[in-house]
Amino acid sequence: MKGSRIHGIVRELRNENIDVINFTTNNQLLIQRALSPAKITSIEIIEEEGRVKVYLKPDQVSLAIGRGGNNIKLAGRLCGYEIDVYRDGEVDIEDVDLEEFADEIDSWIIDELKAIGCDTAKSVLEISVEDMVQRTDLEKETIEEVFRILKAEFE
Repeated sequence: MKGSRIHGIVRELRNENIDVINFTTNNQLLIQRALSPAKITSIEIIEEEGRVKVYLKPDQVSLAIGRGGNNIKLAGRLCGYEIDVYRDGEVDIEDVDLEEFADEIDSWIIDELKAIGCDTAKSVLEISVEDMVQRTDLEKETIEEVFRILKAEFE
């Protein structure tokens, strides 16, 4: 009742999070459930290669991949396929999600940029430094450094 069997397991694992999905023999549905809560646009299964191409909207990609790629690795092991994630839709293929710069830009700066609706490199670069100073709590020097890092990606 209300996950009582799961709670015992969670306690044994010292409150480690557990995702439970319903099993199905329908591979597409299993992959979709394994990558939940990310919303998948389409799935292309390539049986002979043991691969799956999963297409997601740009804002769902980081959710499907997870921190350090853990979500996508676990989903692949669960489903028995190597899962490749692709951005779907009208987004510029050359654009890069801000999370990809986490090793160069502090997470609190990325969070500040996302708070004003900038979640990709090009969405940040479209705004002038002066506008960015007014719209965020970041200093001009910090913003200029972020711009330098982001522009280097496209050179």
